[in-house]
This record gives sequence, C-alpha cells and structure tokens, in this order.
Amino acid sequence: MSRPATSSDPLSPASTDRTSPPNRITTPTRWHWYLFADLVLVTSFAALGRNAHEQSPWGALETAWPFLVGTLLGWVAIRAQRRPGALFPTGVVIWLSTEITGMLLRMLTGQGTALAFVLVSLGVLGLFLLGYRLIVRLISRARRTR
Repeated sequence: MSRPATSSDPLSPASTDRTSPPNRITTPTRWHWYLFADLVLVTSFAALGRNAHEQSPWGALETAWPFLVGTLLGWVAIRAQRRPGALFPTGVVIWLSTEITGMLLRMLTGQGTALAFVLVSLGVLGLFLLGYRLIVRLISRARRTR
C-alpha cells in the first residue's frame, strides 16, 4: 500500500489514488525530477573526468554532449516517464543507451574511445544512473515501513 504524497517529497507521486499500480506516474512533476537527475549526473561524470585529467571541468558539456544525447534517446526509447525510478528496465536502458550512443558519437566525431575510457565510463555511469534510483527506492521502502 502506498503512502500519501507530500509536497516536500518531489519524487513521490502527487496523487493519493490507491487504485493506480505502484510506480505509476500520476503527475508530470515526478518524471521531470528523474530526467533532471540523469542529465546532471551525466554532466557531472564528464566534469569529474575532465578534472581527473587536469582539464577544466567548465568544458564538461564538450565531453558530455554525446552521452547526454544517449541519455535522451534512452528516455524516449524506453518511454521512461512511465516508470522513471525503475532500475529495470528503465534505468538499465538509459544507462546502456547513454554509454553506447555516447561512445558511437565520440567515435564519429574523432573523440577518444580507448578501452580504459569505455570501461570507466560504463562503470561510473552505471553507478550514477542506477545508484541514485536504488537509493530513492530504498528510502521509499523505508518510509513505507514506518
């Protein structure tokens, strides 16, 4: 049984309609938060990577844009607004779309795609894009058991 939403909880459904299935979006507000989080985390990944290689993190969009395109394509492909917080299939599809599209666009534009970078980006993007969804899910479950 789901708990009623509060105005201070931006990731919970705003409706208290108990007839709708769990994770069903009842207002457009909820999925916007997940989309925003995905885009911020992908951009943060690029900024952290640039900083690790002693490049200015302020040029993060130059590095991030191929991955951001992949994130948006994943959102459209899986229709993520339906279940934005789901680890599977939503989170996994967005993660893999971000990685695969990002690497393909980097190859097409002459940017680096060394195996080490592919593996690091796969791991970090997986941690970021799946990790926060898992944290939100665990917090939500903990609140329901109170």
